[in-house]
Amino acid sequence: MSANSREQSIEKLESEVFDLVVIGGGITGAGIALDAASRGLSVALLEKYDFAGGTSSRSTKLIHGGLRYLKQLELGLVRKVGRERAVIHRLAPHLVRPVPMLLPVYRNGSLGRWSTTLALSVYDRLAGVKKQERFKWYGPKEVANMEPGLLTDELQGGAVYTEYRTDDARLTMAVLKSASGAGAVCLNYMLVKDFVRENNRLSAVLADDLIGGKMITVRGKQVVSAAGPWVDEIRRIENKSSDKKLQLTKGVHLVLKAERFQINYPVYADVGDGRMFFIIPRGNRVYIGTTDTLYAGPTENPQVTKDDADYLLAAANRLFPKQHLSVKDIISSWAGVRPLLFEEGKSPSELSRRDEIWETSSGLISIAGGKLTGYRTMAKEVVDKVMFKLTGSKSVCKTESLLLDGYVSEQELEALITRLKGEASQVGFSHEEIRRLVFTYGSETELIIEQAYTLHQEVKDQEKRILQAELMYCVQFEWVRNISDFFIRRTGMLYFDRQRVLKQYLPAAEIIAELLDQQDGQTREDIAFLEAALSQAVTFN
Repeated sequence: MSANSREQSIEKLESEVFDLVVIGGGITGAGIALDAASRGLSVALLEKYDFAGGTSSRSTKLIHGGLRYLKQLELGLVRKVGRERAVIHRLAPHLVRPVPMLLPVYRNGSLGRWSTTLALSVYDRLAGVKKQERFKWYGPKEVANMEPGLLTDELQGGAVYTEYRTDDARLTMAVLKSASGAGAVCLNYMLVKDFVRENNRLSAVLADDLIGGKMITVRGKQVVSAAGPWVDEIRRIENKSSDKKLQLTKGVHLVLKAERFQINYPVYADVGDGRMFFIIPRGNRVYIGTTDTLYAGPTENPQVTKDDADYLLAAANRLFPKQHLSVKDIISSWAGVRPLLFEEGKSPSELSRRDEIWETSSGLISIAGGKLTGYRTMAKEVVDKVMFKLTGSKSVCKTESLLLDGYVSEQELEALITRLKGEASQVGFSHEEIRRLVFTYGSETELIIEQAYTLHQEVKDQEKRILQAELMYCVQFEWVRNISDFFIRRTGMLYFDRQRVLKQYLPAAEIIAELLDQQDGQTREDIAFLEAALSQAVTFN
């Protein structure tokens, strides 16, 4: 969003009385904003840093069908998230892609052959899995041939079932853009500091505009906090004596070069301590995750420790004994904080992933828990409640049929790529670059290519022209304010294309500074912040 557009949005925030003010610009808040706006409510959404800056850019990047919940016998949750996965894939097939997942089974492992086949049969039925995507069982020799480096001692065989891979931050952005298109006013870098009350009911939110440097008052008839790990913090702003509702846990992922860790399939396997973990190829990278440990550190910037890295590397080396992976093989990493529901005496892995809604006497509605897959149904629960309070009826949720911004159907996807390859080659886009853009921006890739055409005479350097065209799109349409927004959350390059970031972040900072008319001091600060993030991604203490 350009500087002028931001100023216009702030004018709206200050002048209107909104039906709903949403605190939090992760996937849950974005889903609530879209649902409410599509039902005709006026909506403001405030995010304290960047959109998807917390948990919503730091997940395992899968739209789970809920297989793991069978271990806790949460059958209703399996049914709910499994069926919801199919809905999200239909709404954004360019962002949610089916992948075959190999689940190897070992004698004396936490999953036996019969329990695995039973669980997957129940999973396929409860989750409404398509016939062509239902699991298949393979014997030990077949599994060893499918994945040659896999541990074969005590191998009983394995199942291949279907998971759906996504880019969590991109999915959040697609939902936000759709919400904005439906009329919601969404702004990042708006830090909620306090609430205003009238007759003991919340009537407004006081927010610090971290870009413009002033406090603004956003008036609303209803206020919802979907602040993820910060839900308890927002509740304490509203009432200092609020009790604890969340138990935070940390999940870590490591990124390696695919040439260093060559595998044929994404793998979901037993760590050896009762937990499961993933090894997932993504282009020319492979990532490993996740951990699940209690967390009480800084919520804004969780660190990957040496213990975290050693735990995941040991699990990978146990499963693939010829790899001999070490910390020096890690080329990037990320850590996220899960806002789970507090339950006395339970270990991190035992904590439920269900969601819950609370409301205070002054009218603050909070939602926490849940999973990426369930964002749309969580939003529906909240907006049903808000609608009833505002109008006395729930009205009909429309998001099951609202195609997400940049939508491209399965049939159109490859046709679009083929067409754009021909058009874009004239301004320097490679075939690989076109595929990356389409699977990032969907049909809106055409706007980036059009921008590159307009720059063709002005910017002679081909690489810089492509970078500038993408940045211009992200600044104008995706609220990018700095290079970290772009390289971490809009593109994920800091995790999966570190060398490109190292090559491009300084020219990118110059381009953004010019587009947003930034002062030199702000640009230097943005550069220092990204350099710290680059360092943190490969530092393990």
